[in-house]
Amino acid sequence: MSLSRSSITFLAWLVLAVLGLMQSPAGAAEKPLAGLSSEESVCYRTLLHDLRERKRIASRASETYHEAALIHASDRDPADVVLRRTALLLADIRKMDGAPALGEHGKKLRRYQKIAKDTPLADKEKRVSLFKDAHKLRRSIAFANPLLRFDKLLFIKRHRSTFQHMCDQYYGAYTVPGGSLYVMTNPFGEKPKFRDILAGAVVQRGRLKGKELKGGSVISPDLSFDGKQIAFGYVECTGSKRHRHHLNHKEGHWDRGRVFHIFKINVDGTGLEQLTDGTFNDFDPCWLPNGRIAFISERRGGYLRCGRACPTYTVYDMAADGSDIRGLSYHETNEWHPSVMHDGMILFTRWDYVDRHGCVAHHPWTMTPDGRDPRGIHGNYSLRRKRPDMELDLRAIPKSRKIVGTAAPHHGQAWGSLVILDLSVKDDDKMAQVKRITPEVGFPESQGRLTEVYGQAWPLSEKYFLCSYEPGMQVRGLPGKGHYGLFLVDCFGNKIQIHRDMKIASQNPIPLRPRKRPPIIPAASKRVPEGKPAEATVGLINVYNSFLPLPKGAKIKALRIYQILPLPIASQKISHATGVQIPQGNDSINLARKILGTVPVEADGSAYFKVPARVEVYFQALDENGLAVQSMRSAALFQPGEKLMCKGCHEPRYGAPPARAVTMKSLNRAPSTITPEMSGTNPFSYPLLVQPVLEKNCVSCHKKNPKTAPDLSRTLVKYPKRSSYMHPSTTYYASYVSLAPKFGFYNYGGKNWDDPKWYRTTPGEFGALGSKLYKMLKKGHHKLKLSKEDMRRITVWLDSCSLFYGVYEKEGGLLQLEGGIPKPTLE
Repeated sequence: MSLSRSSITFLAWLVLAVLGLMQSPAGAAEKPLAGLSSEESVCYRTLLHDLRERKRIASRASETYHEAALIHASDRDPADVVLRRTALLLADIRKMDGAPALGEHGKKLRRYQKIAKDTPLADKEKRVSLFKDAHKLRRSIAFANPLLRFDKLLFIKRHRSTFQHMCDQYYGAYTVPGGSLYVMTNPFGEKPKFRDILAGAVVQRGRLKGKELKGGSVISPDLSFDGKQIAFGYVECTGSKRHRHHLNHKEGHWDRGRVFHIFKINVDGTGLEQLTDGTFNDFDPCWLPNGRIAFISERRGGYLRCGRACPTYTVYDMAADGSDIRGLSYHETNEWHPSVMHDGMILFTRWDYVDRHGCVAHHPWTMTPDGRDPRGIHGNYSLRRKRPDMELDLRAIPKSRKIVGTAAPHHGQAWGSLVILDLSVKDDDKMAQVKRITPEVGFPESQGRLTEVYGQAWPLSEKYFLCSYEPGMQVRGLPGKGHYGLFLVDCFGNKIQIHRDMKIASQNPIPLRPRKRPPIIPAASKRVPEGKPAEATVGLINVYNSFLPLPKGAKIKALRIYQILPLPIASQKISHATGVQIPQGNDSINLARKILGTVPVEADGSAYFKVPARVEVYFQALDENGLAVQSMRSAALFQPGEKLMCKGCHEPRYGAPPARAVTMKSLNRAPSTITPEMSGTNPFSYPLLVQPVLEKNCVSCHKKNPKTAPDLSRTLVKYPKRSSYMHPSTTYYASYVSLAPKFGFYNYGGKNWDDPKWYRTTPGEFGALGSKLYKMLKKGHHKLKLSKEDMRRITVWLDSCSLFYGVYEKEGGLLQLEGGIPKPTLE
C-alpha cells in the first residue's frame, strides 16, 4: 500500500491528536473553578491560556480585524481582558441607532475598572470575584445590542462526525445518531425556552411519508427569506455503513438510510416534506431568490483523488417541491456550503486544483443561480502556511461588501478560526484580503494544531456574529469533543454564551425572522436534458493580458482545450488493483484528461469559439510552434447556451475590461469550432501518442546500444519502486519507465510550499519549454531530426504532465496498453 503526502499528513495529525488526548485529563478544561459557574470557569481558563500565548497572538496583529481582540500589554489577568473589551463593547453599542439607555451599565463598568486598578494580582480571590462581576456585566451589555432584536433563534443539535476530514465529515455513514431541529424563544433573556420543531411532525410526502424523523441526525438548516420554512438535511442512520464499489455512478454507493436527504418544514412544525431521496448524500440546502433550492449532492459522480472511498459532491438545485433536480456544477472535486450574496449570486467553497498542490485550493467561488460563470473570487492560488487551507461556511455580511467565513483545516472538520474577507483589497495570494476576527486561534493544520474552535458564523454586521464555538478546545489544542455551543462573538474579542448543551453540540444559529430577498438574476442558460450534447460560446479579449507576463516576444497562435476526467474508482492512491496509476504532482495524483483540440487566436490576442458545456475544461496558450506558453491550473465550466467573455489569460481580477473589447478581430467572424488534435490525445494515451514516434525514429538505434542507450521499446514492465510518475503495481511500457522520471514534466516546477511556482504556472517554464527532452531533440540528438508531426507529439506529451494513461479504470488501462482507445466511465 502506498500513501499520498496528504494521507501521511492526516495520519500524523491523528497520532498527535490521540497522544494529546491521552495526556489531557478528560474534561479538565471544563471543570468549574471555585466560585465560578461552569460557563465562567471555561471563559476564565481560556483567557488564562490566551494570556500565556500573548506573544504568539501578537504576531498576528497585522492580520487582525480589530486590535482589541489581541492580548494587550496592560492585560494582567482575565479580569483585565474582560473589562477592557467590555468598555469597547459598551461604547460601540451606545453609538448604534436604537441603542437602549445603558447609564447604569456604564456606572458599574467604571466601578469595576477602579476595583481592578486598586486590587493587586496577588489577591487572587478578589480578582476572580471581579472577573465574575465583569463577566456578568458584559453579558448584560452584549444582549442589549439592537442587532439582537429578534425573539427566536433557529439552530440544530448534532454530534460531531466520526471521520476527521473536510470531505468525509458530510457522509451519512459517519454520522452519530442524535439531535434535532430547534427553536429557542427569548434567546437573550434569563429563561429561554426550547422547542423541538420535528417532535411529533409526520412526513407528508416522500418515501418516509407517515413517519417521524426519529433516530437519525439533522444537518445544515437554512431559513427561507420570508422566515416561514426551513430546509435541512437528515440521515436516518439505518442500514449498512459499507460503501459499495461499482462504476455505475447513477446508482449511488450507499444505503438509502445512510445518506442525507433534503427535507423542508414550516417553522411551526407543520408541512414536513421529503424533497430528495436515493443513494446519494444531499445536504446543505440553500433557498435561492427565485424560489428554488440549491444544495450539495453526490449525483455528479466521481471520487476524491487520494486515500479512500470518498465520493465527490457538488452544487445542484431543484424546485421547492423537490422536482426538476439539475446540476449547477460539474466540477471534478468537492464543493461546500452554498449561500446567496447580496447581488443574487451563489457563493460557495470549491476545491479546485489542476496539476497543483491539493491542500490549499478550497476557497470562495461564485456563480449565477443557473450555474453560469463560476469563478474563484479570492484565494484560489494562495500560498500554503500563508493563508487558511480552507474557507468554509461563507456568508455575505449585511450592509457590507465583506464576507465572513471559517478558516478550516484540510485534514479536519469545518471548524477553525473566524475570518473576514474584503474583496475590495487586491489579492496577494497571502493575507491581504483576510483579517482574523479570532486571532487567538491559529488556522488549523496550516499553522500548527487542529484548533477547530469556531464555525458557522451568522453575520449580524461587520462587528457582531452568531456562531458555534467550543471554548475549552483551544486550551487543549486538539480536535474538539463536540461540546460546541451557540455564542455571540464580536470583533473586540468578546464571546458571550447563548446556549450550550454538554451532551451534544449546538450548531448553525440563524435568527428566526424574515430577511431581505436578494435580486433575482434571470436565467440565461438553455435547459438541455442530461446526457444530451450542449455547447457554450466563449470570447477572449486579449490572451496577452496575463497575471504573470508571457515571455518577451511570445506570439500566441492558438488555445489548446483539455477536458478533465473525474476519478470513477475509489481509493485510487492505495488500491491499484482497481485501476491504473496516474502520475503524482506536487500533491495527490494529476488528472486523467483528454485534449478536445485547438482554436485559433487572432493577431490582436483575441479568440472566439465554441466549447462543450457541462464538462470541466482548462486551456493552454500555444505559440507558433504549438508549444504551451501558459497553462491554467484551475477549471472552467460552462452551462448550455452560455455566452462568456474573458479579459485575458490568467488576467488580473481587478479593473474594467479593455475598451477595445468591441473591436476584437475574432468577433468579425462566426465562433471557431474546435480542431481535434492527433490520435492518442482523446483520451490521452502514451501508447498511441508517443510510442509510434519512438519506434519510427529511436528504437532501432537504441537496440544496437543496449548498455548505454535506454530501452525505448513497448515491452511491458513494472517500475521497481514508487515514484512521482509510477507505482510498482501498475504496468507501463519500458520506454515510459526510461523517459518519464528523467525527461518528463509533471509538476510545473517549484521547490516547496513557499515557492509560488507550486501553485501558479510560470509562463514559458513548464512542459516542453521547460523540459530537457525538447531542448535535446530540437538541438538534434545524434543527428536525429524529427518531423513536425512527430515533434508535436512529443511536445504535447510534455505539455500534458507526461501522462501514460488517460483513464483511471483497469479495463481502460489494459485497452490502452494494447493500443486501443477506451471510453472513460465519467466525463
